[in-house]
Amino acid sequence: MKVRKAVIPAAGLGTRFLPVTKSVPKELLPILDRPMLQYVVEEAAEAGIGEVIIVTARGKESIAAYFQPAPALEQRLSGSGAAGLQEKVRHASSLADVSFVIQEEPLGLGHAVLQAKNAVGGEPFAVILPDDIIAHSPGALTQMLEVAGRLDAGVVAVEAVPMELVPNYGVVAATPREERVHQVHRMVEKPPVEEAPSNLAVVGRYILPPEVFDCLERTTPGAKDEIQLTDGMSLLLEEQDLYAYEFLGTRYDGGNPLGLLRASLEFALAQDETREAVKALVKNLPL
Repeated sequence: MKVRKAVIPAAGLGTRFLPVTKSVPKELLPILDRPMLQYVVEEAAEAGIGEVIIVTARGKESIAAYFQPAPALEQRLSGSGAAGLQEKVRHASSLADVSFVIQEEPLGLGHAVLQAKNAVGGEPFAVILPDDIIAHSPGALTQMLEVAGRLDAGVVAVEAVPMELVPNYGVVAATPREERVHQVHRMVEKPPVEEAPSNLAVVGRYILPPEVFDCLERTTPGAKDEIQLTDGMSLLLEEQDLYAYEFLGTRYDGGNPLGLLRASLEFALAQDETREAVKALVKNLPL
């Protein structure tokens, strides 16, 4: 299964980060010196995906601006001897061929993915949620593409979570097939603990066949009149095999302030140039 395109839904309001998201898209909030969105585009590029389709909303034009070349800024940095900064600026705009589609109304993750149907065309594609930052080399998407190619089927990323957290996620009913790989039989969106088929929670990485678009078009809107991607994949399961993969790596929930803070601290501790400074900073905090 050759995957050349990735869809990144980035049209949400970012309510958990208000008031800053009144003017700054949540996806551009930084982990150290790079926005969350850049981390997931880099993950796609590492996996060999050359085309990224970002589903965004009106008022979030700064996302498009971020991935545009900035020749005037690069020239100024070059003239001031800041070659390292110049390369960082150039890197962001050279990761992939980035295009944009607009989701006019916030009608759910499935609806957001559906907006990319024409841009994706009739080929398999990845979906990456920028809230979920996964630290590992190789990246989670690279791992999943290996599984998808070997099994010639769609793959969703899952993570075992404590049972008390299951109502916060979509979860899978699945049968183990090999190490870290489970064949999915059923998907349930945010079940009560007593009704959950497992504690394998679906997180923000998917490899999907193009037939999922037809399934999303047939999906009945649920709560808040939203179309859920999980419901569309449930229809897909009636026609095709789907596998769940327990990825290698640490997942950070960048969708809330404390999750983003944790990611920033742990990423800084993992880098040689910032590790000691962060250790000293934490040590001197008035706890």
